Amino acid sequence: MTIKLTRRRFVTTGASLAGLALAGCTTTSETAGPVHPLAMFDAAFAKNYGARPGEQFPVPALDPKVLPPEFRRQRVAYRTDEPAGSVIVDTRTFYLYLVEPDRTAMRYGVGLGRQGFEWSGRARVAWKRPWPKWTPPDSMIAREPHLEKWSVRNGGMPPGLGNPLGARALYIFEGNIDTLYRLHGTNEPHSIGKAVSSGCVRLINQDVIDLYDRVRPGAPILVT
Repeated sequence: MTIKLTRRRFVTTGASLAGLALAGCTTTSETAGPVHPLAMFDAAFAKNYGARPGEQFPVPALDPKVLPPEFRRQRVAYRTDEPAGSVIVDTRTFYLYLVEPDRTAMRYGVGLGRQGFEWSGRARVAWKRPWPKWTPPDSMIAREPHLEKWSVRNGGMPPGLGNPLGARALYIFEGNIDTLYRLHGTNEPHSIGKAVSSGCVRLINQDVIDLYDRVRPGAPILVT
C-alpha cells in the first residue's frame, strides 16, 4: 500500500535542542596559547569534510566546530526491513540512513522542515542533479514575494555556493508526481540537526555529494 506524503506537525522541545549543542571544554595553563582551528581536525574529518576544489564551484573545507560529532557521516550498524539501497529519513533524530547489505547503513546528519512544513511517507528518488538551479514553488513565493525573481517564469536561481540547493539535489516523486521535496545540499551548515527549512531534507555539501554518488535513481525513500 502506498502511503501518501503528508505534512504533519513536528515539535522540537527545548530539551531536545539542548541535546544537539556541541559540548566543549577548556584547559587552564599559564603557558598555553590559543588552539589553532586546524588542530581540531582528525584524519576522518579531513577526508570527509575537507575542501572539494575540483567541483564546478569549489567547496570550502568545513569548520569542525560547525558540525557536532553525532551528525558527522559514518557507517553504523542498522537493522531494517527496507532493502539495500533504500533511503530512510528519521525525523526524530535528524538522521538520514542509506541502507547497505549486512545490516549496516551510511548515516548522515540532516536539517529538516520547520514546524508546519514537515512531510512523511513513501516515495522514490526519481532523478538527481549536480549543482542544480533553484526554483521556489508558487506557494513559497506567495509567502515570500521577494523570491519571485527566482521563479520558473524567470529562469530560477543559477547554481553556486549561494544557491539553497547546494552542490547536489535528489528529486522526490510519488509515482510520476513531483512532490516538490528534495534531498539537497545547504549553504547553512549550522542548520544540521535543526528544523528550519521549508520541508526539504538538507545535508552538508560534502555529505550530499557523497550521498549523490551512492544513491541510484529510482531508489525508494521512507520518511518517518
